[in-house]
Amino acid sequence: MNHPLSIGPHAVTPPVVLAPMAGITNAPFRTLCREFSGGKGLFVSEMITTRALVERNDKTMQLIRFDASETPRSIQLYGVDPATVGKAVRMIAEEGLADHIDLNFGCPVPKVTRKGGGSALPFKRNLLRAILREAVSGAGDLPVTMKMRKGIDDDHITYLDAGRIAVEEGVTAIALHGRTAAQHYGGTADWEAIARLKEHVPEIPVLGNGDIWSAEDALRMVRETGCDGVVVGRGCLGRPWLFADLVAAFEGRTSEVARPVLREVAEVMVRHARLLGEWLGDESKGVVDFRKHVAWYLKGFAVGSEMRKRLAVTSSLAELRAGLDELDLDQTWPVGADGPRGRTSGNNRVVLPDGWLKDPYDCAGVSEDAELDTSGG
Repeated sequence: MNHPLSIGPHAVTPPVVLAPMAGITNAPFRTLCREFSGGKGLFVSEMITTRALVERNDKTMQLIRFDASETPRSIQLYGVDPATVGKAVRMIAEEGLADHIDLNFGCPVPKVTRKGGGSALPFKRNLLRAILREAVSGAGDLPVTMKMRKGIDDDHITYLDAGRIAVEEGVTAIALHGRTAAQHYGGTADWEAIARLKEHVPEIPVLGNGDIWSAEDALRMVRETGCDGVVVGRGCLGRPWLFADLVAAFEGRTSEVARPVLREVAEVMVRHARLLGEWLGDESKGVVDFRKHVAWYLKGFAVGSEMRKRLAVTSSLAELRAGLDELDLDQTWPVGADGPRGRTSGNNRVVLPDGWLKDPYDCAGVSEDAELDTSGG
């Protein structure tokens, strides 16, 4: 099942993409995932705000730093103003900051949708078209892709219209998360929508996203939907070795599934924290940033609640290592350790600008402050 996936001039084999996740898919995490995959697949940066990029915000310039071994370099952009998106894309192309640009139309968080961005934006068809046109024209030879959701809610489904607009404006590939913005990360992803989008836009690759917790899930999604590749998000939280499983599965080695003992998991945890410290230029900052990952890595293992709390407040590598060394590191991979991780809330009311849903073609109502001045979503 080793389908080749082309993103412009870039062959992505196997057709596996790391989803951009705010505060997660920074250079250190991408490094870990890429190491486990043997350098195969595509690993996208966390979401970068176009205005912050154009203004060369310090935090943003840090977020777009790629390791020398990363190729192709993929940046995901968030923007709501066609002119600003165009400027950001031209800056990336002219300064050689990346090899591939992905546009975010899938983020469901209120601070993004209340300004008309993320998963709210495709409802405004003409605005979506204007942004895609500016991005594609500004990108030159760089491929432009987009990630989106099914729509705002069940009464405002947009993905088929958005897919057709994307094809008409020269977008190279589309990733669809099979949920609406209202669902956030709750419920079950609608894989049938991925199949419908593939039928609707046969001209370009369609990638499926949602509820891929194992390599078998990825193979099943491709079989059931006919999609050209998969985008893996929450499934790799605390599980960067999932990319080794994915590569093996797509190459026909389905029996090769990573089941690390706790000692091996602990080694990856320390390495992850160390890489974060090196990236941030401060060991303590790296360990503090790593705290959010602790529960994901330890899911399913027999670790007492007090020790979990202690590990989640460490501020040095020595402290993290010492805590981990107190655990029974010979524990084998626990039954039930796979499965949902990360946010699972669903059925939320989507916060939108006033009057947003009155007219799907009118672009009015998107103000300049819709361009968040910081990155990360």
